[in-house]
Amino acid sequence: MKLDDLGNLRRTHFSTQITPKLAGKEVIVMGRVVDMRDLGGIKFFILSDIAGVIQITTPKAKTDKKLLAKIDELTKESSVAVKGKVVAAKQAPKGVEVLPLEIRILNLASTPLPLDPRGRVKANLDTRLDARGLDLRRSESIAIFKIRHQAVQAIREYLISQYFIEVHTPKIVATATESGAALFPVSYFDREAFLSQSPQLYKEVLTGCFERVFEIGPIFRAEEHDTPRHLNEAISVDIEAAYSTADDVMEILEELVVRVFDRVKLKCADELKVLGHKLEGLKKPFPRVTYDEALHKLERAGVKVPWGEDLPTPAEKKLAELVDGAYFVVDWPMKIKPFYTAHHPRDPKLAHAFDLMFGELELASGGTRIHQHELLVKRLKEKGLSPENFESHIRNMMAVPPHAGFGLGLDRLTMVLTGSDNIRECVLFPRDRKRLTP
Repeated sequence: MKLDDLGNLRRTHFSTQITPKLAGKEVIVMGRVVDMRDLGGIKFFILSDIAGVIQITTPKAKTDKKLLAKIDELTKESSVAVKGKVVAAKQAPKGVEVLPLEIRILNLASTPLPLDPRGRVKANLDTRLDARGLDLRRSESIAIFKIRHQAVQAIREYLISQYFIEVHTPKIVATATESGAALFPVSYFDREAFLSQSPQLYKEVLTGCFERVFEIGPIFRAEEHDTPRHLNEAISVDIEAAYSTADDVMEILEELVVRVFDRVKLKCADELKVLGHKLEGLKKPFPRVTYDEALHKLERAGVKVPWGEDLPTPAEKKLAELVDGAYFVVDWPMKIKPFYTAHHPRDPKLAHAFDLMFGELELASGGTRIHQHELLVKRLKEKGLSPENFESHIRNMMAVPPHAGFGLGLDRLTMVLTGSDNIRECVLFPRDRKRLTP
């Protein structure tokens, strides 16, 4: 491709902006070729851009031979620019088409393609992920990421409206945030560092500065999962709010998720239709199920979980059959929660903490945090961690107010919004224990 391939051509319209009202006007559209046909007297191809599609039609008897030859060169998925005249045509999609005056091939796709972006020839997920640049051109993939985009916008708008400030914390850290966590080591000049598994400690410190903070960013977990719901690099929506408890941030989380669902239903009806997914609205408040109640429900259903253990995947699946939609599991055993989690005010053996579930998927976890220096040191020791390793954090927690927060998995939320069965469908270039490319 030459630097001057575009020449003096610049897009004047996106596909959806071209309507019968523009009949007779010259336009310039740009995109990729997704379908081509030769009906004898007429050749046409469908050009796709981020807004939609437009039909480019060339009657052979009225079209210059050089232009027809240029169309013959086209291959599916090639990038092109088309200058042409708008014509109202009942038989064309949306009742309008473009008769080309000039076509520039900006990048010609080779044949055969490694997969069919139109989905007519099925490919397994690994094949699709290997050719992700093509796979993301499928209408289903585009729909997923348009929905994800709207979800992120809804999250930002709501949190900002509630006086939250967006922050960006380091992703190279000196130590773990949680005990027993598997970390990815990195070489940091003359010493070892790690990829951050959570912005938790930083956002706690920042409540003493900005009161309310949020971050939408990557987290890294070096866990050898191989499931449809786990990744080793994920995007987390983290908030922390000063002068708040677990109950307060649960209400924020409820409102946030409801707004995301409402936004997607309103803005993404076409995308949901492409995916064949009916998204039901959510109503507040979400049910609150205590940890003890969850264990009793599971035991009555034939699933035994010893008190004090986290809920394994089979238990989460069974609980999803017993409690519909979105719900909180609250009042967890203190011993399975991180060192920064505060005790429940009514029972010291319980944590003032929660998980947000949707069906069998854990979407978020959070709770009230410890803000007192002495208690923080005590909890570190109880969890088998050395306070010396957290000296910098403890020092920066000086006079931090009581606070609470949560971390929400954006990739899992996108699974729910789109009806996807595998989290890898909802991430542009997923990273798991077996995949480091593309």
